[in-house]
Amino acid sequence: MSLCSVITACTMDCPDACSLVVSKRPDGRIRIKGNPDHPITKGFACPKMHALLRRLKSPERITFPILRTGETWERIDWDKALDICAQKIQACRGEPASILYFHGEGAKGVLKQAGHLFFRLLGTSYLRGSLCDAAGYSACRKDFGSNEGSDIATLLDARSIVNWGRDLLRSSIHTAFFLRKARAKGAKVLTISPGGDLNAGHTDVMIRIRPGTDRFLAAAVVWLFMERHEILKEVKGCSNNLDAFSRLILGCNVGDLLKACGVSRGEAELILNFYADMHPTATIIGTGLQRYRYGGETVRFINALAMLSGNMGIRGGGSFFHLSSLKNFNLSWTQVEREGEARAFRMPLIGQEIAQADKPPVRIIWVDGANMVNQAAGAKANAAAFEGIEFKVVVDAFMTDTAFRADLILPPTLMLEQEDVVASYLHDYVHYARPVLDPPGQARSDFRIFTELGKRLDQPVVLPDAQVCMQQSLNTPYLCITLDELKQQGFVKAKRPEVAYEGMVFGHRDGKYRFPEALHDEPAPPSEYPLRLLSLVRKGSVHSQILPEDQDMPPRVWIAPDCAALLRIERSRPVFLVSPLGRMRVRIDVLEGLHPGMALYRRGDWMRLGGGINRLIDPSLTDMGIGGAFYDQYVRLEND
Repeated sequence: MSLCSVITACTMDCPDACSLVVSKRPDGRIRIKGNPDHPITKGFACPKMHALLRRLKSPERITFPILRTGETWERIDWDKALDICAQKIQACRGEPASILYFHGEGAKGVLKQAGHLFFRLLGTSYLRGSLCDAAGYSACRKDFGSNEGSDIATLLDARSIVNWGRDLLRSSIHTAFFLRKARAKGAKVLTISPGGDLNAGHTDVMIRIRPGTDRFLAAAVVWLFMERHEILKEVKGCSNNLDAFSRLILGCNVGDLLKACGVSRGEAELILNFYADMHPTATIIGTGLQRYRYGGETVRFINALAMLSGNMGIRGGGSFFHLSSLKNFNLSWTQVEREGEARAFRMPLIGQEIAQADKPPVRIIWVDGANMVNQAAGAKANAAAFEGIEFKVVVDAFMTDTAFRADLILPPTLMLEQEDVVASYLHDYVHYARPVLDPPGQARSDFRIFTELGKRLDQPVVLPDAQVCMQQSLNTPYLCITLDELKQQGFVKAKRPEVAYEGMVFGHRDGKYRFPEALHDEPAPPSEYPLRLLSLVRKGSVHSQILPEDQDMPPRVWIAPDCAALLRIERSRPVFLVSPLGRMRVRIDVLEGLHPGMALYRRGDWMRLGGGINRLIDPSLTDMGIGGAFYDQYVRLEND
């Protein structure tokens, strides 16, 4: 049976941003594989592709606009749906702060930025911060003066690699590929983790750490380095505040630092050996490290270790966090001058912020690319605040916790059904996402929705043509390519240095590095809630993009075999995970290698189906970047 194959790209919220070969059989069956001609994708893609195909064809998928009528839903056409939206927006246009746009990263691409332009032109309220990696980005800007990163392929030049907390096979299988290749060339890999990851096959040494204390371990290794090694002259010359940082470190007791993180001195000396004696050493920083209250500080101390040991600005070294997936684009077409200052809501505290807003209250909310109720901490409060808004529009293909509470649901096209230009937060390749499949029913792209809605307003909001937006996005010094050429080639590499901060010249005005200024204590767990809750990523799905039939209920919680909680519960009876915000029914599994002070939960399942771990997590902010400190929540296990 013949195949028709085309090249497109993944637009999921995943760092790898794979180039894909999609093959369609005459009988309609679809096969997806990684593009073998792409230098990063290398011919393979992650298991999430299988889930994607099932989502596209799911009978649960919403494919027509539906309007809430009391306790039921009424299918309506697009004209009526957009007329209702236009009428509601027009009524609030004189007080635009009463309209809130909540955009998430459920799908990547430059055309996904059109919503920002639409609502900026209206002057509405907007979001600040992030539920994901804001603290890490902010930390890197404080240290380096910018968010540059070395080419991921330079890991092949490393003599050693230290992985601070990234679950390679669940979060970035192509990073795992480069680590495997580096090990084949002789590089040694050390992983620091509280457990629960799939890194055993990609590492030579595993060190288990108490969750949320990586900054103390990094500080302890820095202390040992200062005690035993002379700091390189070039490091001294390229640093702005090294003397103050040295006083901070040497004022600590190394024994206390190691006790705080539950790591032995011998293990700390092993880490020191990687950084001091096995140059060049590359550092990989996991996203989860900055989902604690002091997540930014943690990233800064790990960066400080890489810098102090002379492993920054050299091939095979460097600190690998996230790049900005939009940094290689020109998004000036989304920027407009605002009249006055628009009101901002902090995303990690969204339920509280909506509930407290009264001048004016939020009367309209538009949600796309996100399951707002489910994904932010304090999910029950989010639900109550959301339900209290007069008119709620959710653009989603499934009846999620957020869509379930909407007044109007608009069906979007999904990946493989829509055109876009997309980049990565792992590498510097930019891709053309070619539409491969016809959308079902009346599903429409977000860009088309905003374009047609804008025309219905009195004083229309006019968006540029989509092709113009994509072409203008490519007009940067880093991308010497036209849209037509990109469509033909499929992908192009942005012109960025392979080695970030080469020669230790950094992004601050003086070109110098900044060390952290403080090291904050870590509070002990509350006596009544002894387990730190880590709601970690899944392997087969992104965030809450999980089909209802794949949500295993009651949800599973994994704990260590030596966890003291096992002695206090009877697993044959119903078990509940409990926080000060409430309790939820769970099943307990024991997992070797976990730290005994943690409870592991795979996040993303829905509250209305019995999951939704964020209902137990109290909303709080990270130390920098307006990020969500999800992992600062402590819980306990109990029977009914």
